[in-house]
Amino acid sequence: MDSCFRRNNIESYFFMLKQLAKDFLEYLEIEKNRSQKTIRNYKFYLNRFLNWAKQSDPEEIDLELVRQYRLWLNRFQSLKKENLKKDTQNYHLIALRSFLKYLAKRDIKTLSSEKIELAKIPERLIEFLEGKELENFLEAPLQTQNVKRKMQNKENSEFDIIQLRDKAILELLFSTGLRVSELSKLVKEQINLEKDEFTIRGKGSKLRVVFLSHQAKFWLKKYLDFRNDMELALFIRHNKFGNKHEVNNLTPRSIQRIVNKYAKIAGITKKITPHTIRHSFATDLLTTGADIRSVQTLLGHASITTTQIYTHVTDKHLKEIYKNFHDKKRKH
Repeated sequence: MDSCFRRNNIESYFFMLKQLAKDFLEYLEIEKNRSQKTIRNYKFYLNRFLNWAKQSDPEEIDLELVRQYRLWLNRFQSLKKENLKKDTQNYHLIALRSFLKYLAKRDIKTLSSEKIELAKIPERLIEFLEGKELENFLEAPLQTQNVKRKMQNKENSEFDIIQLRDKAILELLFSTGLRVSELSKLVKEQINLEKDEFTIRGKGSKLRVVFLSHQAKFWLKKYLDFRNDMELALFIRHNKFGNKHEVNNLTPRSIQRIVNKYAKIAGITKKITPHTIRHSFATDLLTTGADIRSVQTLLGHASITTTQIYTHVTDKHLKEIYKNFHDKKRKH
């Protein structure tokens, strides 16, 4: 009798936590206006916790339970016998912390979210392009004999529209630091080539201003002047016959393939992605004197902590600064 009551009690608590988790996800969608992708991720991480700790009610979520959960996450192995990366483990804890914070807002007794610390993540080594490598990459769409010849002869009407499009994509990525998902959603009406800036809606539906370089404006104009379609998307698919096009915009995966293609043409052996160009944009700003807060704004980072991954990239310039400015008065 007693065990039956306890089992029913556990099931009711488990149901309560499940319902609260559902309420939390709806709160993220309606009040926080989070994307469906974010909500799906939070749902996955929370369900993993609830399924592991199904005997708990909100008050039973304490530091010891969280410690045991962290231990379980650290020892968890996928079907391929792979352990969870530290940053993936942290994603689980971030979802749990957000859930606990939500419970506190509803005056439901549980563990304080502030008591859950995230695991320390080793500093990431980021890839970026600079100097001749960057120049070769950005020029790669023009590195075919027929395009070079047409440029020299000023035969604009015979430009290859695919290469014009790809050149505009690479220049725009480096000019703005856009995420590939942001680039793929651009429409023509967003871009006013009379101005050097435009507004985009990034992660979390946050608006930010990005700026166009002279090169980006020049190649965007070349590409758009060549277009004779009524499509709204800024970058669309074109077939090998030039102006004939398929009616759909480029996907992030398509842009990834374009970037890979020109990295190979430029003779770059390391893996290059659209995010590598975003890294190059940030690194270029920092190494030429931009402050980190400005770079944070230009990248659309919600937290300065995210932007700080770039600061160690500029360390190689410290030796030059040291030699130029330190201990100049002493005789040798």
